Amino acid sequence: MSKHYTLTAQKRERAGKGVARALRRESRIPAVVYGDSKAPILISCLEKDITLQFLKGGMKTHMCDMDVEGEKVSVLARDIQLNPVTDRVEHVDFMRVGPKTKMTVSVPLHFINQEVCPGIKVKGILNIVHHHLDIRCAAKDIPESIEIDMSEAALGHAFKLKDVVLAKGAEVMGNDDPELTLANIVEPKIKAEPVEGAAEAAPAATAAAAPAAEKK
Repeated sequence: MSKHYTLTAQKRERAGKGVARALRRESRIPAVVYGDSKAPILISCLEKDITLQFLKGGMKTHMCDMDVEGEKVSVLARDIQLNPVTDRVEHVDFMRVGPKTKMTVSVPLHFINQEVCPGIKVKGILNIVHHHLDIRCAAKDIPESIEIDMSEAALGHAFKLKDVVLAKGAEVMGNDDPELTLANIVEPKIKAEPVEGAAEAAPAATAAAAPAAEKK
């Protein structure tokens, strides 16, 4: 189940770069609410509120209960525009979410129980191939993350897409091959360390062999 957060928004009548700059000078961020077969609404939100949620992470998978001048709207952030220099949020597109709304989202994979994993205990290394999965599901059922249990995985074990358990009605988008490897536990790479004194011994051995070679 997706987490929820709240935002309060004000309507704005006009769009454009000049309006957007004026809003940002007032510490507000321009945004728009669209979708669900309704007309788009131009809005603005307090910069501190948007920034707080953005820094927490998960804005694109967490449902927002938005209050637009007294009207309650369920929305999900679909596009977040950042300043290319400061990385501050400059604009957000919110999509209305209805009871039957389905959407495709990128959900992070969390590999749990690493502390008891047999493969990790023998110095194996978790090699993650895919950090996220793109899934399509009902907006109200967007998961916070997809957990993969490592508690019984031995060295050499490969975690496959077929091992993932999704909520009812959810489906993987893109590459849905059941044998797709998401991660595996590999042996650690051992670097050969130079033996102390080997560098000095090599020239001496070469010099000792030289006279013998000359006698032939």
